[in-house]
Amino acid sequence: MDLPQTELAVADLEKRALQARRLSLAMIYHAASGHPGGSLSAIDLLTVLYFQELKLTNAAFSNWKRPRFVLSKGHACPAHYAVAALAGLLPMRELNGLRKINRALQGHPHVGATPFVEASTGSLGQGFSIALGMAMGFRHRGENLPVYAMLGDGELQEGQVWETAMCAAHYRLNRFCAVIDYNKLQSDARNSEIMALEPLADKWRSFGWAVNEINGHDVPAIQQAFKTFAAETERPTVIIAHTVKGKGVGYMEDVPAWHGSVRLSDDNLIDALAACGVDRQGAAAYLSGAVFEEAQP
Repeated sequence: MDLPQTELAVADLEKRALQARRLSLAMIYHAASGHPGGSLSAIDLLTVLYFQELKLTNAAFSNWKRPRFVLSKGHACPAHYAVAALAGLLPMRELNGLRKINRALQGHPHVGATPFVEASTGSLGQGFSIALGMAMGFRHRGENLPVYAMLGDGELQEGQVWETAMCAAHYRLNRFCAVIDYNKLQSDARNSEIMALEPLADKWRSFGWAVNEINGHDVPAIQQAFKTFAAETERPTVIIAHTVKGKGVGYMEDVPAWHGSVRLSDDNLIDALAACGVDRQGAAAYLSGAVFEEAQP
């Protein structure tokens, strides 16, 4: 289905983000594998992006003149898939196919299988470069369309990211927006223990970018950051969104072990859903997979 292109109130966006958290957890549970930590940290950002900024319908993908979004941190695709389903861009039942053979929703986004996915990503840094090419293509064609790319903070340790940043600033791609899910953790430990990133904002400024630091779970702050980007006329913009890995599920929050390649037990899912406002009786639909057949309000 296609949703009407209307802006949602903060409470509506927060409700959809909560729904996306629940669906992401259920997807990972039924796949018996996945990356919950970085999916949960990104959901608020993705929700505002899809429902406030992109506002894409299925019909939009037949026309190249549309905004673009690339999930460069491809391992967080459960969040992307859940938000896209809530936006009406794929049937809800497809969510139960995460990481399953011969199904569309693989463990990293696949452009050939899912129309709303603009680029196959997974090798960190490459999605950001692909998004840069899209932004340069729009500039070449004289189109004033925005391109958004979401990066993980561990991804910023890739040299390719900084080549892209340098190029975007050189060409003054003011319709190019990088969103950093800055949850401070990567697969094995804290960023600061593996390869320190700070002073992160100063690094981006030195590369010629407009920098906006926000709380990545504060919906009004996210909304305002995108509005600030839309008003920028001279430079590309980076939104450094301070987030919490595993946000919304207490036992996952800020714990590196929940980065990915994990299997959720029945009790793990029940406890996680409880943190997201689903009681034990309601959790039955998530455990059975029936939730993927139900219409989401």
